[in-house]
Amino acid sequence: QVQLVESGGGLVQFGGSLRLSCAASGSIISIPTMGWYRQALGKERELVARISSGGNTNYADSVKGRFTISRDNAKNTVYLDLNSLQPEDTAVYYCKAAIWSVQSTTQIYWGQGTQVTVSS
Repeated sequence: QVQLVESGGGLVQFGGSLRLSCAASGSIISIPTMGWYRQALGKERELVARISSGGNTNYADSVKGRFTISRDNAKNTVYLDLNSLQPEDTAVYYCKAAIWSVQSTTQIYWGQGTQVTVSS
């Protein structure tokens, strides 16, 4: 059974950095797209960044130049480096992946979420 497991959230001061990781496991054939979304309290979930298997990336305007998404295809893992963090970046960060597995055609999977809190 496919699952995504995230790690790396926490409490950080204004201007600090964090690295989030999300590892996919299961009978995986390929992962065309992996990405990160976030949801702040009282707000809708929004795209932060995504990356294709070939390395093409997209970023939300609010994080361009501060966050970097990358992936290790051999480990089925996506990373998000968060730099120059601001209080507005406080949210639950979710990993999302489109995964083709032995059990099914390509489906969307979500991680459980990891809290990032930036103190001012």
